[in-house]
Amino acid sequence: MYRIAISGHRGLPAPTAHLVDQALRAALAERAPDMTGLSCLADGADQIFARAVTDLGGTLEAVIPAAEYREKLPEDSHPGYDALFARATAVHRLPFTESTPESHMAASKLMVDQADELYAVWDGKPARSYGGTADVVAYAREHGTPVRVIWPDGAQRG
Repeated sequence: MYRIAISGHRGLPAPTAHLVDQALRAALAERAPDMTGLSCLADGADQIFARAVTDLGGTLEAVIPAAEYREKLPEDSHPGYDALFARATAVHRLPFTESTPESHMAASKLMVDQADELYAVWDGKPARSYGGTADVVAYAREHGTPVRVIWPDGAQRG
């Protein structure tokens, strides 16, 4: 089973979320259904990816960075998080209590270390804070994990 980790921007504007969804589904269709997606289930790229993986018949593994992680996500992303969490075939919980950049980066490293490839929904710019997509891409490249950057024409950050 081919294992794909996700890292990507959050708070995507609706038109960009639609473009990203289309691009992720096209990329994932190359591996479907024999794939496992690894996701922290955050709003934005993580949830878009996780929905696409399960819709295409793949399996989903949730990686939860901290005990307080869900509560720190935007409230409007909780229903999506809960629905995807319920579909996960495995849950990996990190030993952190607080949802911090450090716990998020630790979760990303765990996903990259367990993946055959990283999909990065990334505009190519530096991370806005530690543990952002640029940091995850750098970690994957340093450790020899292939990175597939997904940033469709017309996509914009929120």
